[in-house]
Amino acid sequence: MRQFKSTALYTVLGAGALAGLASCQQAKQETKPLNIVYIMTDDHTAQMMSCYGSRFVQTPNLDRIARDGVRFTNSFVANSLSGPSRACMITGKHSHANGFTDNTTCVFDGSQQTMPKLLQQAGYQTAIVGKWHLESLPTGFDYWEIVPGQGDYYNPDFITMDNDTIQKHGYLTNIISDMSIDWMENGRDKSKPFCLFIHHKAIHRNWLPEIKYLHEYEDSTFALPENFYDNYEGRLAAAAQEMSIYKDMDLIYDLKMDGKGKTSRLKETYEKYVGRMDAADRKAFDAFYDSIAAEFYAKKLTGKELAEWKYQRYMRDYSKVVKSLDDNVGRVLDYLEEKGMLDNTLVVYTSDQGFYMGEHGWFDKRFMYEESMHTPLIMRLPKGFDKRGDIPQMVQNIDYAPTFLELAGAPIPEDIQGVSLVPLLKGEQPADWRKSLYYHFYEYPAEHMVKRHYGVRTDRYKLIHFYNDIDAWELYDLQADPHEMNNIYGQPGTEEVTKELMKELKRLQVQYADPILEKYPINEEI
Repeated sequence: MRQFKSTALYTVLGAGALAGLASCQQAKQETKPLNIVYIMTDDHTAQMMSCYGSRFVQTPNLDRIARDGVRFTNSFVANSLSGPSRACMITGKHSHANGFTDNTTCVFDGSQQTMPKLLQQAGYQTAIVGKWHLESLPTGFDYWEIVPGQGDYYNPDFITMDNDTIQKHGYLTNIISDMSIDWMENGRDKSKPFCLFIHHKAIHRNWLPEIKYLHEYEDSTFALPENFYDNYEGRLAAAAQEMSIYKDMDLIYDLKMDGKGKTSRLKETYEKYVGRMDAADRKAFDAFYDSIAAEFYAKKLTGKELAEWKYQRYMRDYSKVVKSLDDNVGRVLDYLEEKGMLDNTLVVYTSDQGFYMGEHGWFDKRFMYEESMHTPLIMRLPKGFDKRGDIPQMVQNIDYAPTFLELAGAPIPEDIQGVSLVPLLKGEQPADWRKSLYYHFYEYPAEHMVKRHYGVRTDRYKLIHFYNDIDAWELYDLQADPHEMNNIYGQPGTEEVTKELMKELKRLQVQYADPILEKYPINEEI
């Protein structure tokens, strides 16, 4: 019967027509929907990735993504905090629009429109493994397993789709990769395209390393940032923070200096974290850090010596956690390559925000200053996207949702505030690309005591307003002052640029309908 149909068709259409039909079928196969693998870490800053020219560590597997694709050099977040950043990503909207403004008072409304739900409607399978951190259970995913809250590095708990909490054995970064690869291999319908979110806890505080990497970087001495000893002159909010390496970094919780009889504000929490280890791992962990602690307490360091000692320990532990993360990025890439999936898969790597590696004397994030507002973003592009190298246009984490939707062939709802990056991935240079970015941070009073603020960033300038229990404006010329040390707001000669930035700030607040404008009206004539 099949032979008869084929012969009849050949007779009716002719050889040329059949050749054309075969060509169309082949083209249809070649244009099958793209898969998306979105790898997001926590608090991984561009300064700690060698593809961004880091002088600190080598990240060969992350470099593979940048080498075979693109590196965004002006990638930013809309709110430099874990939960809010994730809500911006998944909705394509600023914090005030998606309702998740901070980690302390908000629960993500899972009934609202999200990018994974829209992908499902377009025929995609969606999955998320790892950190969720939105104080609710995921919606819009065909498969999910998430860690409670921040998660634990050692022998972590996971919440399953059955709403059970189960403990898994091993190091969290490895486990998340194991689960993600297993879902791609065994858990999905391979006739359908998929979007997989691999969300790591790494490299979040308190930087607990994989046991096999305890001794890594111990012979490294990290250069102090130029502004490590910043005195915060002319910057009231910067002076009021509680994220100083010297003053606020906990010797036990952060630096593992749990010497005999020593205590600290966060020691009890630290003991819960390390208490999850197996006996053999705990023995190796204690042997390593106890010897360092004994030597440290014997020296009785103070002042600059103590500050710089704490910085070196911080950098070493952070780097060890990066090393395990980079290993696991390599495992995912190797799997996709082995299965012949790379040509049909967009691989995205980013972090939920940047982080301070001693700049201004700090750790953590939150501020609109460059190190925390800026986030790494690299993509390995599928077949058909020939762009390689750097993309300099300003992009933001609200842009991921419309990008994935366009790649999936799904409509982009009008209320999504981000813009698709697809034209940039095609090597285009849109003349109407955005010239400024909007930022708004809400979580105060809270951990680290960073004041509430909003602002606008252009390619050269940044204008910030700190508000609530403070009323302070800051203006930076990023070309002349890339480290943001000199607040030039109100100085003679800045009147015109201030006026233009005020106008642009108001335009963005109106465009994004941020209600803060009603409480703090902007005087464009200032």
